[in-house]
Amino acid sequence: MSRVGKQPVPIVEGVQVTVDDGNVITVKGPKGQLQRVLPGAMRINVEDDQVLVTRPSDTSSHRALHGLSRTLVNNMVLGVSEGFTKTLEVQGVGYRAQLQGQSLQLAVGFSHPVIVEPPEGITFAIEGPRINVSGIDKEQVGQVAADIRKVRPPEPYKGKGIRYLGERVRRKAGKAGKVGV
Repeated sequence: MSRVGKQPVPIVEGVQVTVDDGNVITVKGPKGQLQRVLPGAMRINVEDDQVLVTRPSDTSSHRALHGLSRTLVNNMVLGVSEGFTKTLEVQGVGYRAQLQGQSLQLAVGFSHPVIVEPPEGITFAIEGPRINVSGIDKEQVGQVAADIRKVRPPEPYKGKGIRYLGERVRRKAGKAGKVGV
């Protein structure tokens, strides 16, 4: 039995969870509203202050969807109550990020600045060389952060580029086995 799927999802104060026909789950909270269609085989019950996800059988596909469905519901509840943030770091001489209205302008070694427009529900904040990507949808926050990192991923010789906070980049020796300075 799925250890993750068995656990109930606690509903935080100020959050409303409703399940419609076709396993459409809607979660409303202080930060906004999220809606998602969960796999039809899973049964979602809202009882008291928790959401229970159950599966109809013990087949491998139902076991896989069980834990996934519970985690998706939990991320929705956490998103509308607390929100999610991913932090990126810009490293390199002359590399910088700045806000231009709502959009993010990156100067990362190209002949032109790269402008990243935030999708609906995503906000950018800059603290020195760090970029904070925030929103209520965990999947969307992660995807936008990955797209920003993809503009200039960290390179292995000097370590320049955009990386996640705390990401370690394996360094290579370079020409003639020279130690990186």
